[in-house]
Amino acid sequence: MNTINNNKTGIKKSRVPARLDYFQSGSGLILGLFMWGHMLMVSSILISKDFMYGVTKFFEGSFLFEGGAPILVSGFAFFIFVVFIVHAFLGMRKLPANYKQYKILKETSSSLNHEDTKLWFIQAFTGFSMFFLGSIHLYIIMTNADNIGPYASADRIWSGWMWPLFILLLLAVEFHGTIGLYRLCVKWGWFDGEDPRKTRKTLKKVKNYLTWFFLILGFTTLFAYMKIGYEHADKAGERYVPSAPSTMVYQIDKVEVA
Repeated sequence: MNTINNNKTGIKKSRVPARLDYFQSGSGLILGLFMWGHMLMVSSILISKDFMYGVTKFFEGSFLFEGGAPILVSGFAFFIFVVFIVHAFLGMRKLPANYKQYKILKETSSSLNHEDTKLWFIQAFTGFSMFFLGSIHLYIIMTNADNIGPYASADRIWSGWMWPLFILLLLAVEFHGTIGLYRLCVKWGWFDGEDPRKTRKTLKKVKNYLTWFFLILGFTTLFAYMKIGYEHADKAGERYVPSAPSTMVYQIDKVEVA
């Protein structure tokens, strides 16, 4: 009714909320895809220390700069940090402004018993947690981009006592990210097809599979770094040197093979 009255009186409704929704969805998509890519990259430690070292040097641009340029990693981390902050502030628009609003929303959700609404609550809670946990992690990467590698990362996690933060961050990121990407697909109808209801059920199954996959991969990777850090604790701070560079490491890092 308000829209009709506004049109009759010649008052144009603001398009700002719609534009902000586009920005929120776009930034969320970028962060979600980055989350998956980042997890796959850090999990390279599960293959070998040499392989993880090669991946690190590749992202430092060792194919262009001798020895790599960590500033490239710092710059990319800063870009992700900006997107992260923008996405967080855009998401805060839809959070309850006070306890009264939260109580009304909670009671309405309970009475409806709507699964997607429950997912929204999980996403809101994990998003709030990530605002603090994710900011710490990104700041460390921005300011210590030259301190990434099999030993350096493992030492930071174990000897630097970062593993409790990473456990919480891992849980928050994986639940928030997969739920967010699922809700994006539903919101914009990217895969609706001829039967949107059937598609939604399929998307929920995919979401659950992806959540479990990345949680298992994430914790396996975290425990691998913790094990390396524990074994390397007496030499914490020592840099990793590839012992026997493989063909893959050679191609990525330009390590000379005698």
